[in-house]
Amino acid sequence: MVDLNAAVGFVVAHGDVVDRARLSWLRTGTAPPPDLLDSAETGQLPEGGWPAVRDGATASVEATCFRLTELDDLGALGRPAARRALDWLVARQLPDGCWEEDPALADAAPEWARPGDPEARLYLTADAAFWLTVAGLDARAAGPLDDRVGGAYAGVVQAAAQALAGRLAPDGSWPSYLAAGWLSAAVLHRQRMVDEAARIRAALAERLPEMSPADVAWMAATLRRVGLDDLDWLLVAARRRLGETQRADGGWESDDGHHFDVHTTLAVLRACR
Repeated sequence: MVDLNAAVGFVVAHGDVVDRARLSWLRTGTAPPPDLLDSAETGQLPEGGWPAVRDGATASVEATCFRLTELDDLGALGRPAARRALDWLVARQLPDGCWEEDPALADAAPEWARPGDPEARLYLTADAAFWLTVAGLDARAAGPLDDRVGGAYAGVVQAAAQALAGRLAPDGSWPSYLAAGWLSAAVLHRQRMVDEAARIRAALAERLPEMSPADVAWMAATLRRVGLDDLDWLLVAARRRLGETQRADGGWESDDGHHFDVHTTLAVLRACR
């Protein structure tokens, strides 16, 4: 079992002011002060995306999706900055329903986001489609019911879902990075593409024993965010694995160094809230 109290204590002890504000929103729905939200949105480019590096001049699909993760943890997806970012993602969708980084980022992008690479293309498509899916779900919850699956971004997400489903192998595997699997499963789940989503979850379950704690946390948080049943067998197995890998200090290890352990721990709290 995950010790949530110990996880909360770890974030309080080791997180910064933004981390603790994210914790408060996840636990109690307490809105952060406006100046903190303004700070979390800094660096946004006029067209709506965020660059991959400080003072960068070219917006990045992956960096923008990462910022949306942080803003979501602060309850800020309805703010103008997030809406501009989502609209920028819509404008960046390619005719085949996919996303790819700007060619100007070819020399700076990591391998999993490199322009022209088909594995990166699939991962970025799943990431962007996931956040547009989340935004559509939130809009439906906050206002009049929009019967289109995906809400205001229905057509964009549907095109992305078809592109993602078209790359699946019969066994549910996908020709891209691990994270592309659970992001795709989340998108397809909300698009009511039940068979495709279930095949991916089955493939993820087979890979669960070899996943790092950070990957398990990200996977579980992603699937819970789109409303996958808390008793789904993959989520039950993921929580069991997280309980087994929780450290004595209450946190979990990041794949990117101890500086990001708080980020991984917050992902676990997202998955278990």
